[in-house]
Amino acid sequence: MAARTVKRFITGIGPILAFVLLLLVSLVLMSNATQGSARFGQLYSVLLVINALGLIALAGLIVWNLYTLLRQVRQDRAGARLTVRMVAVFVILSVTPVLVVYYFSLQFLHRGIDSWFDVRIERALDDALELSRTALGVRMREFLSHTEVVAGDLVDVADDRIAMSLDDNRRLSGASEFTLIGANGHIIASSSRDPTAIVPNRPSDAILVQLRQSGNYIGLDPIGGAGLHVRVVVRLPENLPTAEPRILQALYPVAERTSALADTVQSTYAKYRELAYLRKPLKTSFTLTLSLVLLVSLFAAVWAAFYSARRMVAPLRDLAEGTRAVADGDYETQLPESGEDEVGFLVESFNDMTRRLARARDETRRSQQQVEDQRRYLETVLSQLSTGVLTLDESAQLFTSNTAASQILCVPLSDEMGKTLEEISGEHPHLQPLEHALQARVANTDPLSASSDEWREEVTLIGPSGRQILMCSSTPLSASGGFFAGHVIVFDDVTDLIQAQRNAAWSEVARRLAHEIKNPLTPIQLSAERLRHKYLGKMPADDSDALDRLTRTIVQQVEAMKAMVNAFSDYARAPQIKLRDVDVNELVTDVVELYRASNSESVIETALADDLPLLEADADRLRQILHNLVKNALEAGPSDGATRILIETLLVKDSSRDLIEIRTHDFGRGLPEDMAEDIFDPHVTTKTKGSGLGLAIVKKIVEEHGGVVWAENQARGGASIIMQFPVVSGDSRPTPLAHTQAV
Repeated sequence: MAARTVKRFITGIGPILAFVLLLLVSLVLMSNATQGSARFGQLYSVLLVINALGLIALAGLIVWNLYTLLRQVRQDRAGARLTVRMVAVFVILSVTPVLVVYYFSLQFLHRGIDSWFDVRIERALDDALELSRTALGVRMREFLSHTEVVAGDLVDVADDRIAMSLDDNRRLSGASEFTLIGANGHIIASSSRDPTAIVPNRPSDAILVQLRQSGNYIGLDPIGGAGLHVRVVVRLPENLPTAEPRILQALYPVAERTSALADTVQSTYAKYRELAYLRKPLKTSFTLTLSLVLLVSLFAAVWAAFYSARRMVAPLRDLAEGTRAVADGDYETQLPESGEDEVGFLVESFNDMTRRLARARDETRRSQQQVEDQRRYLETVLSQLSTGVLTLDESAQLFTSNTAASQILCVPLSDEMGKTLEEISGEHPHLQPLEHALQARVANTDPLSASSDEWREEVTLIGPSGRQILMCSSTPLSASGGFFAGHVIVFDDVTDLIQAQRNAAWSEVARRLAHEIKNPLTPIQLSAERLRHKYLGKMPADDSDALDRLTRTIVQQVEAMKAMVNAFSDYARAPQIKLRDVDVNELVTDVVELYRASNSESVIETALADDLPLLEADADRLRQILHNLVKNALEAGPSDGATRILIETLLVKDSSRDLIEIRTHDFGRGLPEDMAEDIFDPHVTTKTKGSGLGLAIVKKIVEEHGGVVWAENQARGGASIIMQFPVVSGDSRPTPLAHTQAV
């Protein structure tokens, strides 16, 4: 509260004007005290101190305003520099004429005071005073002579006639009073013109002392209300040695005109001498007073410059601060009204502008909110799609993508935003086929038109998850005006679909082959056996050997064809899985022991995980898988040495479930690069003999259990077949894992 009061006093115009007015009144009183010499010493010092304190207060006020202004300049406050310039201009415009007036006023003041004390005026006053004194002196000597004559006449007058003699001489001489005084100061006789005067005017003790010293006294004395009189006191002559000493006092009135002239000359001369004595102090006091007036005027003008500059700059400062606030995004800024002038019109225009900006901002926010809602809605829809979606801008840079696109392409596309397809494929080489296909389409797009035809193309990728077949389609985006703005690319991973179609086709082929081939095989085998049974013992030896060899070949080939037909039947047969809890480690051990007993030259090793959970599966179908894999591994080994096989079981963690993984490693030749992608397709084999359905049946059984299988070559040599089965609880069927992959 106190700080606010001080600030209001420092910056408010009312208190400052009252303070300056008090200083001006004090200066007027000081000027009057300077002119009145009687009061000069009493008031001048007090008024000087008051004005000095007032000037100090004004100076402090100006220093405070200057400090505040400089601090605002250092803080780069709005309007501070303009205020400095305006204050400087106002101070220069006000100080310059005041200083000029002060200089010339000071010169005129000194010259005027000096002109008061001209030598001729001083000589004239001396002469006038001397003249008045000379005239009075002549008249007073006449009065003295006449009084001495009267005193001589009274020596011979008897005491009883003295009063009458005094009265006669008074009338004759024109005196206003004669008084005869004895030795002890008692009045012997008196005669006065004023009949009401009871007691005569007695001489003072000082006059009596001077009378005893010099013998006579004459002087000018004012007598009550009777005006100026010439007082003459003389001794009476002593005719007898024993006579009592007596004195005669005579009062002669001075003419009113003469008295007035004498008084005027005397007072004028006294005042002149007083001024002459105060000549230098007057110059000093008038100079000091004028300087104080100058300082008060200057300080008041400087303060007025600060105040006026602040008042004039205040609307502009508010406008600058409001503009800065608008630049910072505060569109609710409203400036106070500053009047009906041009600045007021500018402030009103600014307020109208901010209101319009606020409305436009609110509308923009609503539009942005709608766009954001639509964007979130679109993102939600895209995130739930299993189809990959990419958008490219007009420069073929990745603009948006959904989660399915990152999962299908096995690339975190959220980290690739703003990159071109070429840059992305450079970091992820498995995307180069997709990049080549898209670049070929993008290069043919007219940048000035978005009316290009849609296209659809199948692209094959070889990535971390194996071979993927993508069905891609693209639609151009159009901006306002129909100009080309980019592409929307939609793709699906149709690997499983195509594989399922191929599996279905192979199953149909296998079923038909099994049906068409199996029917004639039995008659052929029976016919060969009958020929052998009927003619083998009846024919000559050479013919019997030939018949035996030929019929045995027919029977063997028929058996081989039956085995192939049975394999086709197994592949084409619909799954009939009998699920139960299976100990995978025990199953692997049983199969391995069977082959160890029948293949002593081969080395079959196992690395079985501890605490492996039970797998809900068809044990016979799993055993068939293991037989096929071990048989393939033994056949893939070297023909002139022992074959080494390693079978591992692992418990691995997926994102949301546990998986049992079975790995079969052989250390043979490995998989050919051109066959790795199709190794699980029917009729694909690396052996010279066989139907090529072994791994196809393995893949089919694994998928029947909701698992995945893939093949890969090992860096240390040989190939590995990896199978993963989901661990489930209860009667729920396992959810299929990712598609089959081969590396």
